[in-house]
Amino acid sequence: MKPRFLKRSAWAVAALAALLPGRVDAYVGLCCGKCGGNMPMNIPGGGVPETHEFRFKIQPMFMRMKGLRSGTSNVDGASLLGMPVMMGKPTGKFMAVPESMDMSMLNLALGYSFTDDFFAGVMAMYQDNRMDMRFSSMMKTMTGMTGYTMKSHGVADTMLMTKYRLYADDPLIPTSEASLFAGANLPTGSIGERNTTHPLAVRQQELLPYGMQLGSGTVDPILGLLYQGSSSPWWWGVDGTWTGRLYDNSRGYRLGDVWRVDAYLMNQIRYDFLWQAQLNFEHKGRIRGEAIEVRTGFSGRATHGDPNSPYMTPLWNPANYGGTKLSATLGVQWQPAPLHILDLTVRLPVYQRLNGVQLKDRFAVMFTWYVEIPTGRSIRGLTHPAGPADAELGF
Repeated sequence: MKPRFLKRSAWAVAALAALLPGRVDAYVGLCCGKCGGNMPMNIPGGGVPETHEFRFKIQPMFMRMKGLRSGTSNVDGASLLGMPVMMGKPTGKFMAVPESMDMSMLNLALGYSFTDDFFAGVMAMYQDNRMDMRFSSMMKTMTGMTGYTMKSHGVADTMLMTKYRLYADDPLIPTSEASLFAGANLPTGSIGERNTTHPLAVRQQELLPYGMQLGSGTVDPILGLLYQGSSSPWWWGVDGTWTGRLYDNSRGYRLGDVWRVDAYLMNQIRYDFLWQAQLNFEHKGRIRGEAIEVRTGFSGRATHGDPNSPYMTPLWNPANYGGTKLSATLGVQWQPAPLHILDLTVRLPVYQRLNGVQLKDRFAVMFTWYVEIPTGRSIRGLTHPAGPADAELGF
């Protein structure tokens, strides 16, 4: 056993040595030198391409939520099912509760660096939501089904973003820099999705709950401060952003404000490969107001058309939205060719304190294909085409 173990250990050490760089201090990162070298692909605003260059990102993402939680305690969904009204009084029970949700998203982002300090971009999103619902015994008898799957899909909100560099210790290859992030979410996502997959015809014309809609219905400003530092082969940074909901949408409600802080650490172990770790904090406020269709009783009520009837599911209570989450993200980046980066990240929950009964996060996976496109005005344009020498430097 010992010779076999030693032999395997030697092979492992040899494989690790092959991954380690011979001259780590020569690396300026997989991305361009101007952006600081390396940047997270899953955090909006990360990095800036060289001046007069485009950047393009394709990002498919999958997120899984399963199981219920209120505050920091898990909740048994079966304990919430029952008759919403008994002897004319609300019981606190529901006709249906969520069991799980799968959200798939495709992000397409395009940006351009106008000057050494100013970058602007746009990100369009397509979203597909599927939420499994579990019926109460009354609903099982009425429909002959144990539950059903709510579905919505289509174009989501569009993000406009700008980034202005406030400080850099070196304008060409900075090791410390700070930037202002400003943008807005445009209401291109629908807030009128209907419950078309419900087994009862009377429910199929009702709205889907807030979390199944595809947008906010409002123009939402985004402001943030970003910092990035480096000492090859290490890169690190902290990004903080606020998304504000300043007014009610056309259906009479507004989503809660969102505060995010993302801290990341990257280690480049080869000129074309790195690993990364992140801590992702998010605080989201409750929904304010209530959809007009719910206030009039024609969506989300236990008795269709009765505005005084209890909610048919906890998904319709505006207080059951928002909360505080802390997640950990691990990922890798690989540069298969100059100006191209492939990125894979996996996010797992660390802490979740939710406002009211909600589905809790299980995991999220994101893949990114990132491309930088030099123009004739770029330092890497027609007079400096990418070649083997660039690849050795990581850009």
